[in-house]
Amino acid sequence: MEHRKLIILGSGPAGYTAAIYAGRANLSPVVYEGIQPGGQLTTTTEIENFPGFPEGIDANELMDNLRSQAERFGTEIRENICVRTDLSAAPYHLWFDNGDEVTCDALIIATGATAKYLGLADEDKYRGQGVSACATCDGFFYRKKVVAVVGGGDTACEEASYLAGLASKVYLIVRKPYLRATQIMQDRVLSNPKIEVLFEHNTVGLYGENGVEGAHVVYRKGEADERRYDLPIDGFFLAIGHKPNSDIFRPWVQTDEAGFIKVEGDSPRTGIPGVFAAGDVADPHYRQGVVAAGSGAKAAIEAERYLASL
Repeated sequence: MEHRKLIILGSGPAGYTAAIYAGRANLSPVVYEGIQPGGQLTTTTEIENFPGFPEGIDANELMDNLRSQAERFGTEIRENICVRTDLSAAPYHLWFDNGDEVTCDALIIATGATAKYLGLADEDKYRGQGVSACATCDGFFYRKKVVAVVGGGDTACEEASYLAGLASKVYLIVRKPYLRATQIMQDRVLSNPKIEVLFEHNTVGLYGENGVEGAHVVYRKGEADERRYDLPIDGFFLAIGHKPNSDIFRPWVQTDEAGFIKVEGDSPRTGIPGVFAAGDVADPHYRQGVVAAGSGAKAAIEAERYLASL
């Protein structure tokens, strides 16, 4: 069985930034890339809000740069996925999908969160070509255009309100005959003249030649007065939640009701000595690449301090 000083699970901005900091501290970290090498940013195209790139940068190029920077400082990067953990006592025990078993003195969990989709084949077809799960990331590309947001909770209302400041028109597609959002968010959406709420609507498909040009929607699906029609739009935003990739850690770390790992105050500490959480797996609020990168830096600094105390 292999033993390493520090293991980082996840290869998004949090994981790679943690690796850069840990590598510079001579901790010889190992990064396991996990289920989505490069993290959620690789599902988009151009990134214009990551500091240091005034003209923007391709998402995959950014993540390749972070990966190379981590390797420059001695990080070993492996492709495998962690499938089981035992964090009951140090050294911590990890099992991987290729059969490897590894122990470590310190662990940084940066496994991210996965956006929930409707499950339509067209979502994959148009991903990065009009389909997005992050209005803050991609809304800028839809200035003065028409977009739709799917969802009826606080997140959907926040995304719709944000997009209304950029787009010419925002449709909020809501499956139920009411919004689940808090009253203040409902009031904000319903009073915005640029937002039109489509209650009791389901999206059943998307269409377009070189990207999204519209959505196939159904009003009162399955009922006697069901009505199907096409809704012309330029962008389609999912806002039905995120699932944190925390299942294999939940027997050991504390999580909230949605599964996001709880940390101690502003720190990345999980309550288990030497185990830290960074990025979207511990962030139910912001879900931004730059925020994840900052939390990865904090996790690496805390890991360095912890290992120095052993």
